Amino acid sequence: MIEKINALLAEVETLAANDEKELEALRIKYLGKKGLINELMADFRNVPGDRKREIGIRLNELKTALQDRLNALRAELATHEEDHSGLDLTRTPYPVRLGTRHPLSIVRNEIIDIFSRLGFSMADGPEVEDDWHVFSSMNFAEDHPARDMQDTFFIEQHPDIVLRTHTSSVQSRVMETTQPPLRVICPGRVYRNEAISARAHCFFHQVEGLYIDKDVSFTDLKQVLLTFAREMFGADTRIRLRPSYFPFTEPSAEMDISCNICGGKGCSFCKHTGWVEILGCGMVDPNVLEANGIDSNIYKGYAFGMGVERITNLKYQVSDLRLFSENDVRFLDEFMAAN
Repeated sequence: MIEKINALLAEVETLAANDEKELEALRIKYLGKKGLINELMADFRNVPGDRKREIGIRLNELKTALQDRLNALRAELATHEEDHSGLDLTRTPYPVRLGTRHPLSIVRNEIIDIFSRLGFSMADGPEVEDDWHVFSSMNFAEDHPARDMQDTFFIEQHPDIVLRTHTSSVQSRVMETTQPPLRVICPGRVYRNEAISARAHCFFHQVEGLYIDKDVSFTDLKQVLLTFAREMFGADTRIRLRPSYFPFTEPSAEMDISCNICGGKGCSFCKHTGWVEILGCGMVDPNVLEANGIDSNIYKGYAFGMGVERITNLKYQVSDLRLFSENDVRFLDEFMAAN
């Protein structure tokens, strides 16, 4: 039996495997239930008592040597699999498909950049809001149509919790926690209960702005908006302000820009008027200031709000709002150069 053990010990030193399959075959051959080691263990019962100690020690040496060799082979295979010496790691994979930012992200970032250069900081808030921050703090009457189910998504069983219909709720949160002077823009997604079509969607994106300080005037608002329009649409862009109504501003206005397609001469896009409406604005109503803990006898302010989809439509002449949310790669690829 000693001769068999010595022969196997010599054999173990020469064991080799090119892959995991061959390694597993070696393990079964020597250590499996019907393997050579188990056969020797079965023969060990017939060894005379005076030789059991000697042969037992040699058997253990064989078993240990075999296990060590199998482990070494396993480590060699693992190292071989991770060896990239034959690869050129500096080579660029081909073809490489370059991605692009979404057109709404491109325009949103451009709007933020323009107002950041004008001294506005960015503020954010929750999309699931309470009635106070969305409506009451913004001077909406209890019977205002915007509170109706036709315009607002309410959370079931929680009538005071809604999906925000505008980012003015962020303005309210800023006013609650920050004393003037303050100058912020509030970009974000908003939700309204509207039928989806080429001109409307149940969710869209807004950027609203708020500036509160002493001695703020409508002239300040007009100059900021004129600067924005020329930065966004070109140095020759003209603006006009038309009287309007919003619960949270007084006086209020809607702002038009000269059509950037026809240059104000009149075309089908501007309905031959030469003007296109892009945002609403006005001086912050004193009731809004007081509701949010700001003394309206000391401070004044202006606010404005625009739809990112609207600005994107004007900038890139996108005719169907649904294209922004359908993830059509062919549509998105058109904005690769705008990144």
